[in-house]
Amino acid sequence: MFEEALSLMKHLMQQRGVAVLEFLNALDTSCDPSPAVYDALVRACTQIGATRNAYLVIEKLREKDFWISIHAWNNFLNHLLVVKQDGNGFWKMYEEMLACGYVENVNTFNLVVYALCRERRTSQAFSVFYRMLKRGVLPNIVTFNMLVDGCCRNGDVDLGFKLMKKIWVVSGKRIEPNCVTYNCLINGLCKVGKMPFAEQVVKKDMVGKRIEPNVETFATLLNGYAREGKMEEALGLFNEMLEKGLTPNAVMYNSLMNWLFKQGYVEEARFLLSDMRDRRVSPDKFTYSILIDGYCQNGYVQDAVDYYNQFREENLVKDVVPYNSLINYLCKHEKINEAKNLLGCMITCGLAADVVTYSTLIDGYCKEKRVIDALQVYDAMVKEGQGPNLITYNSIVHGLCKEESVDIAGLVVEELRKAGLMFDVLTCNTLLSAYLSSQRFEDALALCHEMRRQGIVFNTVTFNVLINFLCKIGCFQQAKELLKVMFDKGLLPDQITYTIVITAFSRNCEANEVIELHDYMVLRGVSPDEYTYNTIVSSLIERESVIEAHTDVTRK
Repeated sequence: MFEEALSLMKHLMQQRGVAVLEFLNALDTSCDPSPAVYDALVRACTQIGATRNAYLVIEKLREKDFWISIHAWNNFLNHLLVVKQDGNGFWKMYEEMLACGYVENVNTFNLVVYALCRERRTSQAFSVFYRMLKRGVLPNIVTFNMLVDGCCRNGDVDLGFKLMKKIWVVSGKRIEPNCVTYNCLINGLCKVGKMPFAEQVVKKDMVGKRIEPNVETFATLLNGYAREGKMEEALGLFNEMLEKGLTPNAVMYNSLMNWLFKQGYVEEARFLLSDMRDRRVSPDKFTYSILIDGYCQNGYVQDAVDYYNQFREENLVKDVVPYNSLINYLCKHEKINEAKNLLGCMITCGLAADVVTYSTLIDGYCKEKRVIDALQVYDAMVKEGQGPNLITYNSIVHGLCKEESVDIAGLVVEELRKAGLMFDVLTCNTLLSAYLSSQRFEDALALCHEMRRQGIVFNTVTFNVLINFLCKIGCFQQAKELLKVMFDKGLLPDQITYTIVITAFSRNCEANEVIELHDYMVLRGVSPDEYTYNTIVSSLIERESVIEAHTDVTRK
């Protein structure tokens, strides 16, 4: 009866648009509505994602001095944990529930333990567990498993094992660890790189307890080996799982293909996709993203395009992520027109481009010095209601500065401010370099002051821009002092810094000064570029030879 009422309520709200208040009014006019009906109404709201309506039911009933059951409250709290990842809504409603005089049952305590473990507050989760025992509420296997998982996710696998060994005693000899308990421990061991111990848990502890490993067990082990680059062991486990008659799921296939692509095993990933289809395991949206991204990363852009076309013909691509991956790689391979056509296909298929799609295209156009096209995409983006982010603005500023349109770049930065975004060190470095290149020294100085005022810390690139400028105008001593400031601030110069400084000094200063500067940087951890180093050494030797020859001629 309950399930029928639940199904009917969901249907009426979703298909007929019946408001939740209409349900409440209808129930009020009925003779004697069962409390279970109100519980069903709360659950119907949570199942269709209507969080506000679910709370409205609780609130309106409370006004009439009618209370939903603790089971309905648990359902509502669980819904909040699923939809509100920050947990604030959960804690607020949990406190409200207690204030109304409700007594927690095992499921309520489990929700609280889960919420605390998710927030890495394991010690507080144990406090709730002890409170639960004092209240005489018997924990179930779910309680223990969440605590074991909480310990492992917090990096304390040893505590997880200690708890697992005490489950039988603490539960009053009612509960024993199950496959989920061991999976939590195995996951914890894999995350800290203890793969031999993780496999031993499966082959010794689980087998000893006659607990059969499931797909999740193998998936965790497989992912652990793959993360360490041990694909042979990972694939061996995959075959072992198949021999046990277990069917891999999409998550496992996705994980394996992802790691194979990352390590350059393209053919093996291709074979795995074929195996996935043979076993009739339906690919999900992550499968398409992994395939397209994996082929692109390994230089198989055409294969990625072919798979995209195949998926589109089969009407399988229903997510923006695979499109974004492909557009990104087309732009990186200077195939911006193909990327734009792909955006058109995407819109034709009824998918709305997001900020990543537009930002990727804008960046691609800017890198090809097609700033006008980039600005047109920007306009389209704004019209579609997609608010540009800092990455979008940085791409446009960089493109405009490369085209020497520094004034327009400054206006874009102002637009960025109006949008409520604060520019970062990347924006500043781009503008600073453009100001110095166009000899707008006052603007460059004003920008440096602005950076300090906004708390934007100079990075290695900022110093490189300034040092390069000082070397170009012959201020070598000041460049040298700025290099020392860089070290004092704890910033390690990179190969670009080394090349800028040593190249400029070798052309304009004495050989001893160049060598002294080289030693100063190398002793502080700078790794010189071998080609630059050899070129400069040859240049210095050649220069010294010319000086010696000139001296000999003068003496004669």
